[in-house]
Amino acid sequence: MTTASERAKAATPRSLSGLLPFLRPYRWRIVAAIVFLVAASLTTLAFPVALRKLIDGGLGASSAAGAGSAAANGERVMALRDHFLALFGVGVALGVFSALRFYSVTWLGERITADLRSAVYRHVVRQSPAFFETNATGEVLSRLTTDTTLVQQVVGSSLSMGLRNGVMGVGAMVMLIVTNPYVMTQVLGILILVVAPTMVFGRRVRKLSRASQDRVADSSAIAAEVLNAIPVVQSYTQEAREAARFEVSTENAFDTAKRRTRMRSFLVAFIISATFGALLWGLYQGTQAVLGGKITAGHLGETVVYVMLLVSSVAVLSEVYGDLLRAAGATERLMELLAAVSPVTDPASPKPLPPTRAGSAVELSHVQFHYPSRPLHAALSDYTLRVRPGETVALVGPSGAGKSTVFQLLLRFYDTGAGAVMVDGVDVRATALHELRSRIGIVPQDSTVFSANALENIRYGRPDASDDEVKAAARAAFAEEFILRLPEGYETFLGERGVRLSGGQRQRIAIARAMLKNPPLLLLDEATSALDAESERMVQAALEAAMADRTTLVIAHRLATVQKADRIIVMEQGRIIEEGNHQELMQRDGLYAKLARMQFHTAPLDPFAETAESQEA
Repeated sequence: MTTASERAKAATPRSLSGLLPFLRPYRWRIVAAIVFLVAASLTTLAFPVALRKLIDGGLGASSAAGAGSAAANGERVMALRDHFLALFGVGVALGVFSALRFYSVTWLGERITADLRSAVYRHVVRQSPAFFETNATGEVLSRLTTDTTLVQQVVGSSLSMGLRNGVMGVGAMVMLIVTNPYVMTQVLGILILVVAPTMVFGRRVRKLSRASQDRVADSSAIAAEVLNAIPVVQSYTQEAREAARFEVSTENAFDTAKRRTRMRSFLVAFIISATFGALLWGLYQGTQAVLGGKITAGHLGETVVYVMLLVSSVAVLSEVYGDLLRAAGATERLMELLAAVSPVTDPASPKPLPPTRAGSAVELSHVQFHYPSRPLHAALSDYTLRVRPGETVALVGPSGAGKSTVFQLLLRFYDTGAGAVMVDGVDVRATALHELRSRIGIVPQDSTVFSANALENIRYGRPDASDDEVKAAARAAFAEEFILRLPEGYETFLGERGVRLSGGQRQRIAIARAMLKNPPLLLLDEATSALDAESERMVQAALEAAMADRTTLVIAHRLATVQKADRIIVMEQGRIIEEGNHQELMQRDGLYAKLARMQFHTAPLDPFAETAESQEA
């Protein structure tokens, strides 16, 4: 993505053109809204004409005639009544058209914002993990919320006000030119002199508007990061420090917003003052014309109202212009998200995966891979691994050896720099992502539990599964026992990120989810790391039973959990350095034997080994 300074320079009202694809589906509603808007504006412009007729045709005639006969007075009263009824009719029409305009544009604002927010979110969730290596989640959330709210404000309110006041301003200007051409020609000449400094101030407001939005996004990024790690923050007693860091970021956002508001206020004051001064000159000329008998009092009243409409329109347009600048920056930020291209995409002509019964065949052939954020460090180097259908293979080795990277490539979260990754004889780059990932079940080390009940969390593995199938998976993962002890059993809400559950319980929910999916290829990344000894024995037995009819790859630091694997692959620095079963590797007395002796006979090699592996990704 572009930098903040680059975005600030680029954001102009033309950036709103990015909304055109979202406006096209509702073009007839937009046409209707414009019709109502123009009707309301023209009705407003008709008011001064009706007022002129009232003054000249009703009040003026009454004043000129003086006291007359009863019949004449009755006629004047009826004439006044007709003029007042005409004014009331104008008011009713204005109310109806304004209501229709308000509903139409508000509906459009809400609808287009919802479509835009959904489109951006749908696009973001399809991005590869490389996208999130360089884009903070908090900033993405800020764009989905704050920026879309700005767009909604413009489409559903400010743009309508701008168009309405633009029509009224132009109409008032035309009527003033028609009624007082000489005077208004002078006024227009003065107004042209207002435009140049307005453009200078507007450019400065535009840059500050974009900078203000960037600072708000920075605050959101800090808040999202800290709130997702509250236990760590509190355990290290860093609440005050994090609060201070957020406060500094918020103050930076406030300072930028203050500079933007100051400049925008100065711009508004300048436009209104200059415009008002110019139009007062025209009004002064109008009063001189009345005194000279060149125009009537009604004509002057009409002129006064048109002057007020023009001045108010210019004032509103200056406010709307500031809103347009902010929305232009917000639109550009959203368009940046929509323009992000994932390096991992479906092929043009996806190749189907062949059917399988006894598990998937896996092959990594001479793979070379660097993470985008670490281009100088090879996560895997000339890596070759073949796994037969139905085989259970364990990947062991020190943290950073590349074990989790193998899983990332099998799921095609990333593409290799060189070599090939094959599943059932098909290159993962040649098949559809959905079909590939549908064949793979994964139980990560850090189990994810969604803000839903236990039943829906397990059903996430296969959304069309029945309640009975979900409960069978829970029993197989030895999760039903603790689920039934929850206040509402399977219907119990588990809280955000599963805060109501222990680490071991969250792990069993994840295992049940993978079992429900029933894939031919199962990836277990320290799947029993968060379990106590008793739960580990139960889940290990369930996993061993589940492994019978599928291919299983297991990442483990605790070597006691992989002794029964068909093969054990020992990795170090992105390479395979040993391969064999437990007995064979112990006899070779290599790295595996060294790790095994340290774990089985002395203290663990690394007390933090079980959590460090996740850093590979």
